[in-house]
Amino acid sequence: MIMPPRKRPLVPVSARRRLKPDEDYFPFNLLPVECQLHVLSFLSELDKCNSALVCSSWSRLVRSGKLWRVADYSRRGVFHLGQEGLLVSNREFERWKSWVHHYTHHLISRGASLLTLKASFDLGDQCNKWGELLSHLLENVHCRDLSHLDLNWTFTLLEPLDLRVHSSSNSHQDNITKLDQVHNFQILLARLAQSCPRIIKMRLHFDWSETSVALITQFQHLRILELKYFWVFKGVSPSTLQTLTKSLPNLKSLTLHVLVPLRNLGISYTLESLSLEFLDVSPSRGLVFSCLKLPALRELRAKKIVRGITLDRRTRLRIQSRWPCLYQVLREGTPKLQALNNERLLPNWKEQSYGELTSILQQSCYCLQHLDSWLW
Repeated sequence: MIMPPRKRPLVPVSARRRLKPDEDYFPFNLLPVECQLHVLSFLSELDKCNSALVCSSWSRLVRSGKLWRVADYSRRGVFHLGQEGLLVSNREFERWKSWVHHYTHHLISRGASLLTLKASFDLGDQCNKWGELLSHLLENVHCRDLSHLDLNWTFTLLEPLDLRVHSSSNSHQDNITKLDQVHNFQILLARLAQSCPRIIKMRLHFDWSETSVALITQFQHLRILELKYFWVFKGVSPSTLQTLTKSLPNLKSLTLHVLVPLRNLGISYTLESLSLEFLDVSPSRGLVFSCLKLPALRELRAKKIVRGITLDRRTRLRIQSRWPCLYQVLREGTPKLQALNNERLLPNWKEQSYGELTSILQQSCYCLQHLDSWLW
């Protein structure tokens, strides 16, 4: 005969053991405040806001500016549209615009202490004045320690469909818009140079004007820099490019997106930097180097992109005769170079060329020896 299990007697609530006041704590609260903040920093922004509802102590923690290190306007929050430059209805655009302003207010009210700023806004937009919004953010948060800037100031992530339908597309209006973009970009860049002088990583579109170059050289702590196309019809003077690299003493990595206009075919460039270790010009078109003074350079990426330009033989030879071979330029100006186009170089590459190196040069050099084509 199997006996039924004995039932535990019920204990009145009043008789149960109660925790002492000093025991009524979740162990997380026993950690030092800095440790608590570090743990909470791994949460998403939405989860941080939700965690503030747990208790009053967590609410105080979430209000700390140290938990709000990133201002990322490039994400779409709850919309998850997954595309850039997307045309949407006016209603959807207003929803997104409302999110942008609420997000800005949220960062300011939390006293954010920013380390990263990511944004994509058309700074030439006179209606929405995105440049003023970003300036307002920088004025009202702690951004002295901002170290990473990723800024596309040439277009807004979302645009209302009516704006494109009714906008003028003539070249005169386009020129005015681009001038407004450059002007407002320079205003914002000047504010960043004053408020965030410690930026070490920067990725943005660039207009290569003397004013913009002078402003960007004020970021003396820059270590990683990527400059993208602004306007394909605007050339880059050799002296401007050389001034930029010489004026940034801590620059380690440089990526350039430069499209040399057809009218500037034949121009070659000089780069000079004592600190530069990585150079990527593979996104560029028509960028030819006549001299490199890069004693610390360890890796170079360069790609010869066919431009689809048909030239007669005499014109082609006249232009190419001005350019030295990239192999000679590298031998003279990059004594520590170890990799070219993701291929590791042999230790004696400077003394003698070899098959693999010749194949790489065929992909990246514009000289007569390595470019025997009438199509550029």
